[in-house]
Amino acid sequence: MTQMGNQKIRLGIIYGGKSSEHEVSLRTAMSIMQAVDANKYEVTPVYVQLDGSWVTRDTLAGQLPDKIEALRLSAKTPAITEATETGKELAVASKPGPLFAMNEQLDVVFPVVHGPFGEDGTIQGLLELANIPYVGTGVMASAIGMDKWMMKTVFAQAGLPQVKYVGFLRSQWEKGQDDVMDRIERELGYPCFVKPANMGSSVGINKAKNREELKHALEVAAKFDRRLIVEEFVQARELEIGVLGNEELMTSVVGEVIAAKEFYDYEAKYKGAGTELSIPAIVPEHVSEQIADIAKQAFQALDGSGLSRIDFFWDEKNDKLYINEVNTMPGFTPFSMYPMLFQAAGVSYSELIDRLVQLGIERHADKGRNVVDAEELD
Repeated sequence: MTQMGNQKIRLGIIYGGKSSEHEVSLRTAMSIMQAVDANKYEVTPVYVQLDGSWVTRDTLAGQLPDKIEALRLSAKTPAITEATETGKELAVASKPGPLFAMNEQLDVVFPVVHGPFGEDGTIQGLLELANIPYVGTGVMASAIGMDKWMMKTVFAQAGLPQVKYVGFLRSQWEKGQDDVMDRIERELGYPCFVKPANMGSSVGINKAKNREELKHALEVAAKFDRRLIVEEFVQARELEIGVLGNEELMTSVVGEVIAAKEFYDYEAKYKGAGTELSIPAIVPEHVSEQIADIAKQAFQALDGSGLSRIDFFWDEKNDKLYINEVNTMPGFTPFSMYPMLFQAAGVSYSELIDRLVQLGIERHADKGRNVVDAEELD
């Protein structure tokens, strides 16, 4: 890990956010804060409240939170735009003001806002404007990685194997429900999976086995996004792999999700619900090798950087692999799949954080080589 000279790296952690994955983000932020080496890092928390307000405190200086509730920062004067001291807090609110106020106070930011308004390129764009290095994928890769419809379009262009799917706009569903369901039945059949295009953590996803369930699933998905995607069902095992790097990529071991329920939904992911994780997955070597190869191709097709978890379906009976999706900011507690996959590959949780921070700094430095003024070429 390269420190900024002899000084500690000033690490901002952005967490919370305006999405149903707010609580997941809090868990991730607390885990990172507790795992970072206090000799290397000076941590500044930046909390995005559910209403979209931004709040920050002064650096934690070794006093890391031991309860999630401690991360729910609140500003006593929410309309201010510059930091003012209120006891031990530096209460900064309004919209993204804190970030621009701190662009000279942070060396790198670790954004762990999952789902919309964070993992979808919005915070990444803000960090680009503020000229602050950050961990993870850039604006384009984050946006495509969040939108399952666009993601599948990119995968198709790259020639990666996928299950059949169809996409609809919410307006199409509302104007012609029977036409939408007729097409799904004609092109995909039952069972099928219905998803909002722009959500993470399996929020809003349902499996439909008949027309009645299909209608319900589409109604649910339409509450979360204006773009809907429906995928054919394949009898398959759910396998996952982690990717780490910018241009030179490392993959983790392959893991398997063995869901007690019909599919790996939000409850199964974050509330246990009997789900088991097998790390490493018990699969033939050629399957692991093929997954690693396709994962790297998918990461590069999106122009990924830093990290991603890539999910697959493996039809064991017919020995066929299908890429499911890329998660550009996967759950990142020590007990989340991505860190556990790399733990099994010999990369500890704290080392993983170090590598990701360094990759973010390196990517920002590389982007800084770009010419922004054409006159500089004269």
